[in-house]
Amino acid sequence: MRLLITFAALFLSIALLQLSSGAIGPLDVLSGRQEGFTNPQLGLLGSAQFLGFFIGCWWAPRLMGTVGHSRTFAVFAASGAIGTIAHPLFVDPHAWAAMRIMTGLCVAGCYTVIEAWMQAKVTNKNRGRVMGVYRVVDIVASSSAQLMIGVLEPASYISYNLLAIICCACLFPLTLSTSRQPDTPPAPRLKPIKTALLSPLGAAGVVVAGTTSSSFRMVGPIYGQEVGLTATQTGYFLATVLLGGAIAQFPTGWLADKFDRRWVLIALSAFSIAVCGAIGFYSPTSLLPIFVGAALFGAATFPIFSVSTAHANDFVTQEKIVEVNASLMFLYGVGAIFSPLISSNLIEHFGPAALFSFIAFVHTGLVLFSLSRMRVRPTNVDRTRYTYIPRTSYILGKLMKRSKKDRLLSEK
Repeated sequence: MRLLITFAALFLSIALLQLSSGAIGPLDVLSGRQEGFTNPQLGLLGSAQFLGFFIGCWWAPRLMGTVGHSRTFAVFAASGAIGTIAHPLFVDPHAWAAMRIMTGLCVAGCYTVIEAWMQAKVTNKNRGRVMGVYRVVDIVASSSAQLMIGVLEPASYISYNLLAIICCACLFPLTLSTSRQPDTPPAPRLKPIKTALLSPLGAAGVVVAGTTSSSFRMVGPIYGQEVGLTATQTGYFLATVLLGGAIAQFPTGWLADKFDRRWVLIALSAFSIAVCGAIGFYSPTSLLPIFVGAALFGAATFPIFSVSTAHANDFVTQEKIVEVNASLMFLYGVGAIFSPLISSNLIEHFGPAALFSFIAFVHTGLVLFSLSRMRVRPTNVDRTRYTYIPRTSYILGKLMKRSKKDRLLSEK
């Protein structure tokens, strides 16, 4: 029973964290446009959040080793609350960018603590169920966060205050848990160059996934406003993409386990290019085609990170999986940091369709690189099982660590 209560507390903290951090991006876009920010300035906010996420992924495990899990969680949650509630005090794009760095720190740090706690508590018997519930909580909370912008008034102290309160509330379930804090996991060594040489296609795939995901999640609200969607409709638009990506994980996982994963990556990228072309050249006159396109876009682009990670892990020993996954998260962050600024500048100069033209361009590069890699070496027969992996922290490598072992045992 105590173990069940522990997981329930962790999942509640995750849900509250997602509701707060997930809504801040689209709310900043609506608020910034109302305050007269330019599109490049709004894109800077998205890049700043991923810069904070990038720093938090590196700092969190080291801070846990110094002050423990609960205090580390409190530090990062406080960072997110301060960064959120300070928005109405300093209405300036560069000040908001600094605040979004604090939000990114909060997301990376809090997820690292939560997943480290989960990793210490899961067993071989409950691992599958725990991870299944974890994914559902993450997806539902993320989608709900996008819908919140329909009821949050832009540029309002009350709106930012509410998000800060929710961020503070995520402290209660975890810090009030009576469960003993787990041992601090060692911080992984980041070797992105070595990982890229080990699996060039896996590394390229996560960079493209970071570029696509951050471009859409941070700049997608700008697109919605540019084509005339209301705040509520923009929220539905963003949530539809997340749900489309979540549903697509099931057929994608089956394909990735049955066929050569490089062909799956090529198919997903080709599908992405087609969807981006359709959305980019379509002049929206009704909502249905927009939401259908959003669902298809999510289905085409969101599984690419998990497929790329699974492909890279096919060439890794069990002892190196955590290190490689941490390096892949680093490469994902590299793509995520720069793409919102690039795509927002493209929208400023060429209109809203430029967002999807940019995404189609990077996926074209992934298709060509995938085809070239298929001529270099064959795929690995001893493959890991495909698993949907949220882009949260390196700890997920530990949570998924036994997947290749499980696959080998099930085939005997």
